[in-house]
Amino acid sequence: MKRRSILNIESLEKLKEGGYIKDFFINPEKLERKKNKSKFSNIKVIVDGKRFDSKKEARRYVELLVMEKNGKIHDLRLQVPYVLVERNETERECIYKADFQYRNRKDELVVEDTKGFKTQLYVLKRKLMLEKFGIKIIEI
Repeated sequence: MKRRSILNIESLEKLKEGGYIKDFFINPEKLERKKNKSKFSNIKVIVDGKRFDSKKEARRYVELLVMEKNGKIHDLRLQVPYVLVERNETERECIYKADFQYRNRKDELVVEDTKGFKTQLYVLKRKLMLEKFGIKIIEI
């Protein structure tokens, strides 16, 4: 069963009143843009001064904040870089940035990525994460 939560101004206001988040900002210009559309038609959102590439990613951040406050997870980190291929004299390093990393109640490391569209590059990096670090990325 797929869970659905709505990220709108009313729900963000309630989370702010409840002390789960400090502040939020959804740029109204981006909501109505037509010309400078992003590659995947996502809308950038700012929550607690942190910029997210999509409403989906911001919504997941708020959900994880609530889980952390309730003690279900701990050590929540955002945009954690993993070096998949080291730099050498001819090539730059290849890095995967996890949207979220945290530890669950069993103290297991969990890496999550919010995906609206899986690119071939992402699929390759997901496989490299499993091969090099033994980490299976959870896709939200």
